[in-house]
Amino acid sequence: MTAARIHLVRHGEVHNPKRVLYERIAGYRLSEAGRLMARVAAKHVQSLGRPVSALVCSPLERTRESAEPFAEIFGLVAQPDERVVEPWNAFAGKVMRRAVLRPWNWHHLMRPSVPSWGEPYAAIAARMREAMDELWHEHDDDVVIVSHQAPIWIAHLSVAGLPLRHDPRTRRCALSSVTSFERVGDVWREVDYAEPATHDRAVDVGAV
Repeated sequence: MTAARIHLVRHGEVHNPKRVLYERIAGYRLSEAGRLMARVAAKHVQSLGRPVSALVCSPLERTRESAEPFAEIFGLVAQPDERVVEPWNAFAGKVMRRAVLRPWNWHHLMRPSVPSWGEPYAAIAARMREAMDELWHEHDDDVVIVSHQAPIWIAHLSVAGLPLRHDPRTRRCALSSVTSFERVGDVWREVDYAEPATHDRAVDVGAV
């Protein structure tokens, strides 16, 4: 038994008026626009005409809320999985553009290849690939995983065989985007990327 396709879906816009790095801090929920974006993403996956038999999400509020329209549309219960959660980060709760100017924070920036400011990229890739592998073997139909920008992008880099070191500002992983993968034998490949919920006024600030 193997799944057909795995869709990594990023959560929608978060209510973050202070524009801090929200990391794993409790209480950061979707904005009204974010809820609409999540529904558009779910409708997009539905429009593919592919059966979905499993729904997994990060345990954080913004991903659980983003999973709700998928649960409604596909008649599933979202299962939380710590392996697809946002990475931890030394700048949690801070405004990044201010924090990087403080000399006492500079030691966090010394090794971007790890990175020195948070959870190692290799660890993120390993936990994401583990979750994807397990879900692939447990289900017959498509699987939706609602996660976060960094884990999704790092899974993309890992599958593509690219270096995990990167500039976070260059990630191709918009709010409520859908990155889809298939696996042939032991080899994963990315088969699609979509941004069905583009919102002109959406604020994409706060991702690790």
